[in-house]
Amino acid sequence: MRVPRLYLPVALAEGATIVLSDERAHYLKTVLRLRFGAELVVFDGGGDEFSAEVVLLSRTESHLRLAVRSVRSAESSLPLHLGLGISRGERMDLVIQKAVELGVLTISPLVAERTVVRLEGERRASRWVHWQRVAQSACEQCHRNRIPVVAEPQDLAPWLASARGTRLLLDPAGRHAVRDVMPAAEGVVLLSGPEGGFSQRERAWAEAAGFLPVRFGPRILRAETAAIAALTAAQLLWGDLGA
Repeated sequence: MRVPRLYLPVALAEGATIVLSDERAHYLKTVLRLRFGAELVVFDGGGDEFSAEVVLLSRTESHLRLAVRSVRSAESSLPLHLGLGISRGERMDLVIQKAVELGVLTISPLVAERTVVRLEGERRASRWVHWQRVAQSACEQCHRNRIPVVAEPQDLAPWLASARGTRLLLDPAGRHAVRDVMPAAEGVVLLSGPEGGFSQRERAWAEAAGFLPVRFGPRILRAETAAIAALTAAQLLWGDLGA
């Protein structure tokens, strides 16, 4: 029987009793459907995980008692940074979820000229929090104990100047095949566009910032497919996919 996993954003230690927040208690009871005495695994994003038991479950409070700490890593040997043009709703969620499953280290949501989602004020902050929660949930599912960084949404141009490592622009008309790339020790930065892709001006900016335009075959991929396919290819060529 599969043991459920729960992310807790608090420092954990062997033997401690944890009082769950309302949000985490709700998830434990209504999503995981755990009951008094149930066993689970919890982690705080620091790299370790703990076996735990539900020792109190009521309408007002839920407590877990932590037992043995385990050191286990499911992190990728390849540092992967995904610069991701912001897409609408579930499409963006899907890419973040699958990127976490594929071992990405950092996700940078980017506002581009053809971004159809407009994020202003409170909506920008709420989307950022939502994407972080998507990443946390994906870690629970794929057995990662470290939460990837989901950066605050930002404009494309300043982000380009900050990127470090082997920089690859996903471009259907790219002059280079991804299999011909040799990544640097700093890792790989993949730049994937929003729905509608990057404009010609943005592609020129990316190339000026050291991004190499690479293609992924003869077909035009949707925004969410392109990012997932690129991460899969990177892990297969240079990382731990299939290891």
